[in-house]
Amino acid sequence: MDKEQTTHFGYQQVPVMEKASRVAGVFHSVADKYDVMNDVMSFGVHRLWKRLTIDAAGAKQGSKILDLAGGTGDLASKFARIVGQTGKVVLSDINASMLENGRKRLTDLGIAGNIEYVQANAECLPFADNSFDIVTMAFGLRNVTDKDAALRSIFRILKPSGRLLVLEFSKPVLPGLAPIYDQYSFKFLPMMGKVIANDAESYRYLAESIRMHPDQETLKQMMSTAGFERVSYTNMTGGIVALHKGFKL
Repeated sequence: MDKEQTTHFGYQQVPVMEKASRVAGVFHSVADKYDVMNDVMSFGVHRLWKRLTIDAAGAKQGSKILDLAGGTGDLASKFARIVGQTGKVVLSDINASMLENGRKRLTDLGIAGNIEYVQANAECLPFADNSFDIVTMAFGLRNVTDKDAALRSIFRILKPSGRLLVLEFSKPVLPGLAPIYDQYSFKFLPMMGKVIANDAESYRYLAESIRMHPDQETLKQMMSTAGFERVSYTNMTGGIVALHKGFKL
């Protein structure tokens, strides 16, 4: 990308080269309260969304899994138990604060031996071609500057017959839900961010970033363009969240 190009950071336009550092600032700020805020923001429903993602991944003993933008390790902790000692889970995040929180949390849970921690940018993953059976990315793709580059990078490191699962906020499809969701996003979220994390601005950005993320059909096409086949998606909670799935055949 040209250094003079701009991209969106929430509703702001910022130089492309600045977005990653700005996003990093948001997550450095909220890392310690991230899990609490997830429960508050979703009324605990994020646990069900993630459970359905894990079920859809089809992981089994011996699988090698990359959990991208894995944050505090919600998915990685479950996958580590599924794949067993013959498998491997890599918990990866671009943000050092989030990754360290994930490491501490999983260590406290007694998860070790089959898990690694890698700080990495999804746009240029530091893994060999055809390395992973499964890649998951939960609530991380919308924060990536060049989403097309990230999808191509993920496709490269997946093994043939491997699969990608992207769990992300999307566009409400239930009639009448959108205006209610807008009120919730732009009034309730920043208020709770202020009360719980002492950071209203970061949660205002998160609400804006959701609105700027591609809708269900657009992301499906982006995955197909990156090389994925049999791409599909499942709406959850009226389309507030969607789980996209694609295969490298």
